[in-house]
Amino acid sequence: MRTTAPRPGPDLAGLGRLLLVVAALVSAVLGAVLATAAPADAHAALTDSDPKRGAVVAKAPDQVSLTFSEKVAMSDGSVRVLDPAGKRADTGKTTDLGSTTYGVKLKPGLPDGTFTVAYQVVSADSHPIAGAFTFSIGAPSDTKVALPDQEVGGGLVGKLYDTARYLAYAGFIVVVGGAAFVLGCWPRGAGVRPLQRLVVSGWLALTGATLATLLLRAPYTGSGKLADAFDLAKLGDVLQTKTGAALVSRLLLLAAAALFIAVLFGAYDKREDPKEKRDLAFGLAVGGGVVAIGIAATWALAEHASTGIQAGLAMPVDVLHLIAVAVWLGGVVALLLCLYRAPLIDASAVRRFSGVAFGSVIALAATGLYQSWRQVGSWTALVETDYGQLLLIKIGLVVVLVGIASVSRRWTGRITAEAGGLAPEAAATAVVEQRTGTTGAKSSTAAKSVTTKGATTKKKKPVAVAHSSKTGVSAPVDTDDGADGGRAPAKTGDRTGGKAGGDDKRAAQLARQRAAVDAARQKRVRDADPHRSGLRRSVLAEVGVAVVLLAVTTALTSTEPGRTEEETKNAVSSAPQTAGPVKIKIPFDTGGQDGKGTVRLELDPGRTGRNDLHVYATRPNGSAFDIPEVKISFTLKAKDVGPLPVAPDRIATGHWSASGVQIPMAGDWKVAVTVRTSDIDQVTLDKNVQIG
Repeated sequence: MRTTAPRPGPDLAGLGRLLLVVAALVSAVLGAVLATAAPADAHAALTDSDPKRGAVVAKAPDQVSLTFSEKVAMSDGSVRVLDPAGKRADTGKTTDLGSTTYGVKLKPGLPDGTFTVAYQVVSADSHPIAGAFTFSIGAPSDTKVALPDQEVGGGLVGKLYDTARYLAYAGFIVVVGGAAFVLGCWPRGAGVRPLQRLVVSGWLALTGATLATLLLRAPYTGSGKLADAFDLAKLGDVLQTKTGAALVSRLLLLAAAALFIAVLFGAYDKREDPKEKRDLAFGLAVGGGVVAIGIAATWALAEHASTGIQAGLAMPVDVLHLIAVAVWLGGVVALLLCLYRAPLIDASAVRRFSGVAFGSVIALAATGLYQSWRQVGSWTALVETDYGQLLLIKIGLVVVLVGIASVSRRWTGRITAEAGGLAPEAAATAVVEQRTGTTGAKSSTAAKSVTTKGATTKKKKPVAVAHSSKTGVSAPVDTDDGADGGRAPAKTGDRTGGKAGGDDKRAAQLARQRAAVDAARQKRVRDADPHRSGLRRSVLAEVGVAVVLLAVTTALTSTEPGRTEEETKNAVSSAPQTAGPVKIKIPFDTGGQDGKGTVRLELDPGRTGRNDLHVYATRPNGSAFDIPEVKISFTLKAKDVGPLPVAPDRIATGHWSASGVQIPMAGDWKVAVTVRTSDIDQVTLDKNVQIG
């Protein structure tokens, strides 16, 4: 099957500008989404521990227990307890204590001081989580423990893993959507080379991304070192996990998908008997549907849908959601390719896809509504959590995509209505001829006029060279039985054979020339129709928005659901927690000349034990304020501790620092700041803040 690929013309200048806008939008949003998606946010959280975070116990406990917001995958070494010198204080053996609590035994005879508990586990929805906290035996002390700066799931491995996940989703959409477009909307498309390449490329992308994800799984959830991707022992451990089993199952299903693709673009395309073709199409639809559902289930069984409330209902809903997305967006990509590379696509195929896309959008909206309720749960989580905000962006993109799709549908309707239901290329011809006042016969005659030197007027045998029976082109073939009509015989070889061979070559050359002329005429006619150009631009815009939508969807799968985040916050609100560096901003006025300004304190990491303190002073205009003296003190009234004075050293203009500031226990501390701006002008201000 031959297709003609149109080339950009002057009338596509608007399309070029649209391409630039879409490319810029895709680059900006995709970059922002991928930047916020890595490293992956935690989907399980530490809600309690014994000893508690920041606690000071009188004697060493027998074990340390950790309680999470959901079940996690934990192995020996997932929890480490380190003494003040940084040496292991645990036995290395972790135990499941029931529900969502896990424990690790401690060695006997531990010394007094501050101990660090570091954990790294995998949540039930396959995402790695890590964290650390401290507790003290007897009394707090300095600690030499240095935790890695890189968060689990981050770094180069995290970026590669996220990229592989994005490519896997994209490949799935292209394979399922492209195949559904051929089977359900345009059976003739099975013989179109660009469509074949599209579906095969999608299969290759999905297969390659699945293999990459399987290899990167061990370093992604563990050390973060790329070399561990080729460690067979660690790969074996991955295969024992739920995620590993899902990835292997996907690879097996992709082998079946390869057979489906081979039959679709091989035996199915070559079938000419209508009944046989219908029977084979039915078999392909059933078999392909089962394979597509199976591949979609490998995501549902291993990620968000498999955990949380109503998992039994959520997993089939998630599968339906993925299939609807693939049929819609993958079909849009296939349609765009056909409009540019296979211009003989039937108007009926476009109309059928419009109906399929409408049904997919309905399914997408229904399943998406349920998923949103399940993962968010409240209006507060929708607007205040990262998951909820990404979900709002996704909803907005879907609305934009539906709006653009409605524009595409109007363009299709205009072409069909104005040309009486013909195929798009024939519709374009009719529209242009109506507007220019030319007749089809006239333009056809002009297009087919080819003059050749020495041609005879004898009757020739026609040779069809055009793709469509409506637009066939005839090429003359000389059937003279020996009379040359005054032409000289061939100079070499047998006269009759040489003449026949020469005429055959000449006829083939004429056929190619006339096919090229006909293709050029069709291209001019198509490009002259503003309706077809409008349809191309709107479908191109659909694909651009779909690329961004896919990026946001990929980010959602690696973001902690809003419902889980809120439940975790509620569960840990009653216990002292380390939320990160403590930051305080206090305006001051010593009463003297040039005595107004603002002092800002940062206590890092803002937890019990050793901290670094930074103090910044600025004038009302924001410039650095080099005041003569700054003093800090910490008081915990509830425990009758303090004040604990700190005298920071001057580092630069308006900047003071102190290292090794000890916070002995967690609680509501009063931070007092004394600022002196001259020999006689000073003021002391205080503010309460939770530390530890």
